[in-house]
Amino acid sequence: MVAGQDTLAEWAEGARKNAAAVAGMLDVSDQAHREDPLAALAALQDYVSRLPLSEFEQSDWFTLHSDLVSFLADVLIRRRGAQWNVKADPSVRRGYRYVLQATGLDGAERQIDPYDVVEEEFRHLPIEITRMIANAEVALAVVRIHES
Repeated sequence: MVAGQDTLAEWAEGARKNAAAVAGMLDVSDQAHREDPLAALAALQDYVSRLPLSEFEQSDWFTLHSDLVSFLADVLIRRRGAQWNVKADPSVRRGYRYVLQATGLDGAERQIDPYDVVEEEFRHLPIEITRMIANAEVALAVVRIHES
């Protein structure tokens, strides 16, 4: 068994519950959230746009990071057929990462680390939730890019 595989279901359930809690915090009904994870998109964008990021402490960044990862994962799982998986990574202390995996439109399996996707968004402030989702979708090749 791959390290981390034994806790994968628990990890996935925790992320799902956190995404639902984020939606609830944003006054998105349980029913609306169950029907479409993007029901919270506008409220989440409004929320992050008003955050005093320049005043954030490390714990604030950690919480925001975790909440955005949960939201992103929920969208990719429910709208794009992604699923949580485990990837060995000797560069991290526990020796593995939880990643999202999806079959691209070309039939190839791809993985992304949603923490990396969110971290990249933090490097290009202001935070744009739709850009974050789009970057993940492109990396997983679950959308077509129309070039002009």
